[in-house]
Amino acid sequence: MKNLIVVLFIMGFTSAIGQTEIPSTKSQIKTALYACPEMYQEGAKVLGYNQKGELVTLREGNNSMICLANDPKRDGVSVSCYSDKLEAYMARGRELVASGKGEVEKRDLRKKEIDAGTLMMPKEPAAAYMVTAKKEDHDIESGELKLSKMRYVLYKPYMSGAETGLPTKPSAPGMPWLMDADTHRSHIMITPASGN
Repeated sequence: MKNLIVVLFIMGFTSAIGQTEIPSTKSQIKTALYACPEMYQEGAKVLGYNQKGELVTLREGNNSMICLANDPKRDGVSVSCYSDKLEAYMARGRELVASGKGEVEKRDLRKKEIDAGTLMMPKEPAAAYMVTAKKEDHDIESGELKLSKMRYVLYKPYMSGAETGLPTKPSAPGMPWLMDADTHRSHIMITPASGN
């Protein structure tokens, strides 16, 4: 009998560990909007997770901004908002990850598709905003973040350092720089210096 109780306890404990708590729709939307510029928040479309852990539309939008709620399976908190001109690129990345593709394979497949013209990218730089935080700084019930870090990105394929006048590696705190220069995934990175 004791052995049966121990086995049942271990099974229940392991099952509880394996479960991921999915915040309410309201909480997910609030957290996702931390990454959205204030002028776009009211009309931004928000993607997040249902109680099965599937990515769904939590709120329809009426402007050009799409926000992505935190993936409850990830360690810590990471939310983003981006121009709808980047949705094809972002959605394709999510699709490839869901099908089991690794980071290198995902990058290579998207490059082939962009170069072939089957995956559309914006002709002018399009913005994305990311907010990250530690799990302990996130109130899962209310969706509030106590402490977080912001990063801004401007995507446009095949930008070069010479074309933009930007350094191609970080050179000073808070200074914009061009990451993945001369590639299909080139983007201008702007990470505010600590304390700003």
